[in-house]
Amino acid sequence: MSIWGILLIAFLAGIEGVVDEWEFHQPIVACTLVGLATGNLVSGIALGASLQLVTLGWMNIGAAVAPDPALAAVVAAWWVSGPAHLPVAAGVILAIPLALIGQGLTRGLRHLIIPLVAQADVAAAAGNLHKIEWLHRGSVVLQGLRVMIPTALLMALPAAWIRLSFHVLPATIRGGLHVAAGLLVIVSFAIVINMMATRQLWPFFCIGFALGTDSHLSLVALGLIGVALAILYLRLQAPHESQSGNGPTPPAAEDDLDRELDDL
Repeated sequence: MSIWGILLIAFLAGIEGVVDEWEFHQPIVACTLVGLATGNLVSGIALGASLQLVTLGWMNIGAAVAPDPALAAVVAAWWVSGPAHLPVAAGVILAIPLALIGQGLTRGLRHLIIPLVAQADVAAAAGNLHKIEWLHRGSVVLQGLRVMIPTALLMALPAAWIRLSFHVLPATIRGGLHVAAGLLVIVSFAIVINMMATRQLWPFFCIGFALGTDSHLSLVALGLIGVALAILYLRLQAPHESQSGNGPTPPAAEDDLDRELDDL
């Protein structure tokens, strides 16, 4: 049942890689579900959180296709939470080449789907909505199989082979992949900082870094402190808004982040 559950997660992750509605392809979701299916929820969450920081900066820009987090998340979570029991750090390292493999698969599949798009154009000109619907569903199913089939093939490999293959890798290659993962995390943090670089949010950013230096505070404690600060901020902001009246907010009082998002 766990194997079928993981294949279902892989199928949904492949679909979400293009639909992007329920976020099954995000590592924090896919790895957690794989960990739940294998009975090792903690390792799945730990890997998902680490990979999420790495993949936060992966996005499609124009015709440039980003590395695929779906295949990387599902297979790496299986190797960490499944019979292989690789450490989380090894899962993060192996996720990088898996993401590049997934990138090649999704680019190839998008080229293969072009004839289906042409058929959909012909059906639209003829007013055949039923054919358009089935062509759309067929292309979505192909995206799910794009992740599910490689996942099934990699899951069929013996766990001993996976452990041996990881230890056989030269230290230079493992170190290079580890450095690459670290650089991707830096890019992801830079994107987050760029989005929250406003006068209202910078104090919370500095407070978070200051609290992060205390090794006695767990992630749960830091999360609770963040929620408490957000509640205090909203409570203190509410009286100011009530005094300003119920009319429309003048442009000068708008949040800088809101203006930047409106410009985008």
